[in-house]
Parts: sequence; C-alpha cells; structure tokens
Amino acid sequence: MSEQLPQSPSEEARARRIAELEFRLARRRVGVRPMAAVVAIAVGLVLLGMQWKDLSYFLSTSVPLTLGAEGAYRFEALVSNRYAQVHGVPTVRGAYERADGALYVLVGLRDSPFVVRRPALPGEQWTDGRPPPQPDQRPFAVRGRLLAQEDAPRYRDALALMERMGELQPRGGRLWLLIEGERPGADRGLLLVCLALVTFVVLNAMLLVRGLKRR
Repeated sequence: MSEQLPQSPSEEARARRIAELEFRLARRRVGVRPMAAVVAIAVGLVLLGMQWKDLSYFLSTSVPLTLGAEGAYRFEALVSNRYAQVHGVPTVRGAYERADGALYVLVGLRDSPFVVRRPALPGEQWTDGRPPPQPDQRPFAVRGRLLAQEDAPRYRDALALMERMGELQPRGGRLWLLIEGERPGADRGLLLVCLALVTFVVLNAMLLVRGLKRR
C-alpha cells in the first residue's frame, strides 16, 4: 500500500487557495447576493404598484356605469377608475392636446362636473399658433374610462383650465374626466408588463431564499 507523501508548506498554501476559490465559486453559483435580491424585489414591487391603478381598471367589469343625461345626471353612481357612459350638451369652449400623432379635444358637459377627452371631429382641426376652434356643439353620448380629478394627474392643468372657464359645476369640489374609448381588458401590453414584473419579483424571491439557505 502506497503512502501519501507529506506536502511542502508551499503546496499546502496552494491547496488552501484552491479550496477557497472553489468555495467562492460554489457560492456564486447560487445566484444573486441576498441584498441584491432584496433590492430587486423592492424595485419590482414599486414598479408593480405604479401599474396597479391601470391593472385594476383592466380587470374591472366591462358593463358601463350609467351616469344619465343632461338634467338627470346620476351623481350617486360616480366611481373613479370605472367604465362609464354619459350623455350631455358640450360646453362652448374646450382644450386641445396632441398625443401619439393625433389631435384630441377636452370638452365639458354643461351644468355638470364631466369633462370628456375624445378625438377631434371634422371642423375641430387646430393649427399651432392659432386660436383653437369651438368644439362641436351637437349633444353626444360617450363611453370610456371615468376618473376623479385627483386620479388624473396628467390632465391636472387642462381640468383646472376647464373649471376656470365657468361652464362646469364641480361635484364635491372636483371634476370628473371621461376618456373616450378606453375599455377594460383592452390594453394587453399592460398585462404583459405586469406579468413580467411578477415573474421578476418571484424569481428574485426564490434566489433570496436559496442564498439565505446557503449562508
């Protein structure tokens, strides 16, 4: 039977370095470090929280709230971030905006707290640098996403402008915005983004658990 020869001090030191290197490589194969996983989970949850309002609308019912018509509005039915329908007479003045290469009009419904955002109609074409035209004055019905004023920060300035025009009647100190054409369940891209964020959070949670078990 052969006997193992004793190692020299330099060989022992090299063996220790190799063992340490193998240990470090084994730890790296676990995945991300626990602190990095925690940060990734926190970032994922924050991003998911930013999508929550849109996601809740995506999952809401497609049966519209009926808010009535001029002279018989159903203010008791007002619920923010819901699909709704309403009929009314447009205000004399409105506000215009360009988005995604298209022209949109924000027009109020007289004697109500409602402001409707809809695509510009023929005759409502606005040229930059010139006064905006009067919105089409025919009464109309519209369906879309209903938002309380505080839930529509993007339109804060436009809604404040509409209120100063004096043709609207805020309800409980606020206006209500109805964005024509936005239906629940229509934005598939939003669903994909949320699923990706959930997957990201779950994956990092699994890596965190594995990392803690190996410590």
